[in-house]
Amino acid sequence: MATAENLIDSMDNSGIDMSIVCGFNWERQELCSESNHYVLESIRRYPNRLIGLATLRPDAGDAALYDFEDCVKGGIRGIGEMKPPAKCLDTCFDNVWTPIARILIDRGLLCLLHSSEPVGHPYTGKGELTPQVLYPFIKRHPGVKFILAHWGGGMPFYSLMPEVKITLSNTWFDTAASGYLYEPMIYEHLIRLIGSERILFGSDYPLVPQQKCIKDIEGLGLSLVDTRKIFGNNTMNLLGKTDGGE
Repeated sequence: MATAENLIDSMDNSGIDMSIVCGFNWERQELCSESNHYVLESIRRYPNRLIGLATLRPDAGDAALYDFEDCVKGGIRGIGEMKPPAKCLDTCFDNVWTPIARILIDRGLLCLLHSSEPVGHPYTGKGELTPQVLYPFIKRHPGVKFILAHWGGGMPFYSLMPEVKITLSNTWFDTAASGYLYEPMIYEHLIRLIGSERILFGSDYPLVPQQKCIKDIEGLGLSLVDTRKIFGNNTMNLLGKTDGGE
């Protein structure tokens, strides 16, 4: 769908300094490994422009864990965009998730999960990972830095419940494909609800042009502080790359 070079061209045209790149929910761990190797190759070629995540199949067992360990040695910064079958987030897979979570926590790496809305219109790729599925999984791994794609399938709205707010204290939400799912006022509402520091810019490139997503956010009239947080400062904080500047 897109090469590293395609992405760099899009970034240059959109005024983007760095992008986080990741693969898909491949059906076999062998395909995940092939995709991961390309991501590793790409971040080596563009170390100042690209940050990579690895994709895994939890149902592949030790093979997934070994591949992830190799990716971490190669400079990968976490896993994602993870979109396993819902059953793979059940407790019966904790023998795989527990060592993966330990690596994520010990090294300060990220876990980006696909998220879907339990209501609304159907679309290709919507998937099974609704808040009802994701919440108990997040609760079992409190030290992991979770990022829920696509506004978490509406998960932030449940943070009005005190116990949910506590569980989600180490969870962030990206804006990928926002224009296909929500009205623009979602930014204003969720800034009030969870704070702008918990929102991360995501475009869903190459499905959605990066430049369009930037213009959509710039047209919302958000404060400069909130805009800077969403466009990059929050992500850099998560990655430990801040030096006190913008």
